[in-house]
Amino acid sequence: MSPDGRPAVAVVGGGLAGITAALHCADAGAEVTVYEARPRLGGLTHSFRRGELWVDNGQHVFLRCCTAYRQLLDRLGVGELVTVQPRLDIPVRGGSRTARLRANRLPAPLHLATALLRYPWLSLHERVAFARAALALRTLDPADPATDARSFGSWLRAHRQASPAAVALWDLIGIATLNARADDVSLALAATVFQQGLLESGSAADIGWAMVPLQRLHGDAAAAALSRVGARIRLRTKVERLDRVGGRWSVHAAAADVPADAVVVAAPPTVTERLLPTGALDVPPGWAERLGSSPIVNLHVVLDRQVLAEPFLASVGGELQWVFDRTAQAGLGQGQYLAVSMSAADALIDVPTAQLKQRFVPALEALLPTMREAQMLDFFVTRERTATFRPIPGTGALRPPNQTRVPGLAVAGAWTATEWPATMEGAVRSGAAAAAAVLAEVDRALAGEVAA
Repeated sequence: MSPDGRPAVAVVGGGLAGITAALHCADAGAEVTVYEARPRLGGLTHSFRRGELWVDNGQHVFLRCCTAYRQLLDRLGVGELVTVQPRLDIPVRGGSRTARLRANRLPAPLHLATALLRYPWLSLHERVAFARAALALRTLDPADPATDARSFGSWLRAHRQASPAAVALWDLIGIATLNARADDVSLALAATVFQQGLLESGSAADIGWAMVPLQRLHGDAAAAALSRVGARIRLRTKVERLDRVGGRWSVHAAAADVPADAVVVAAPPTVTERLLPTGALDVPPGWAERLGSSPIVNLHVVLDRQVLAEPFLASVGGELQWVFDRTAQAGLGQGQYLAVSMSAADALIDVPTAQLKQRFVPALEALLPTMREAQMLDFFVTRERTATFRPIPGTGALRPPNQTRVPGLAVAGAWTATEWPATMEGAVRSGAAAAAAVLAEVDRALAGEVAA
């Protein structure tokens, strides 16, 4: 216990999972210390300066169904700094054709019927087959181990979804949310995405995004909120070791051992496996390496004029995936700043910037023809090598619950058993669950001391 009698909780990691866990513990009356190896909070959702521009490390959007994430934003006092579509509306472009995946006002899944009927890349037969597959996907049980063991791609082929246009339509959502292509994705995770996002509620998939840099939305806001509740934040502080001593924890960081009644490890899988005692998690040895990671590459283009009139645009029939207008968020006064998000980017992660520019700028000009008249002021690339865990079939067995086998120790992160893919929503849910686990154990320990 701390000198004032409050339980002391250490949170290792300052990403969304760690921020959430720390706030929940502090709100419950614990004395909280957050350890973060980087010089800022925010984890994988952060921003940096490039000249006069604010650049987000990735294009992080969310859906209306991401209730835990939106509650976190409200807790941080930044809920008004994001916007959410009144209805799902995705402009899609491929070749010379343009369409909109726009929801109507009918209940799910009929809210997508009009968009599907007007989708120009599918024949009438393919539209009927797509609708039947969607209805079949709605009935799957993501919690069934057999569902997790099967690939989404094999399931699509079994439901007559093998045509390039049909696969492209499924991948339009699947790659962006799962960071992998259908053949490399657990059917359970794919079913979760489409069921919760598109097939169970007419408003669940309305897209939301930040109107400010992510560092302001997450890291800076979290630092202020944690300070207000008295939490200590130790930036540039790497935790080297966790020891269990006499019923308490000793956190070894910065050449010091700090006692704690409970610990939440909200770090990447490899770091978590290194810090945790052997056997703390109900997963096979070497689970972190087997869980793996999947990269995302972002191409950033600054132009002297506007060439995209939408907040974002999805591309089909080519290598490009999603293009976002980041002009306002970056603080650009004139011209336009576009960010092209390339998920499942194993083949691109090590390609030099000059080659990426040569390869993708012509494709971007074909997608946005008025770009040929614009002057390119800057082109650069950001790369997240370990953006998400790799959601392959069988992944469910490698994602541990938040409560460990060791008293006073929990884990958090989008890679844990959240029932969600590696998203901001999953990270926040894991942080809340980890906090609940350690707080419950602290309460039981206190009750035992009182009874004794």
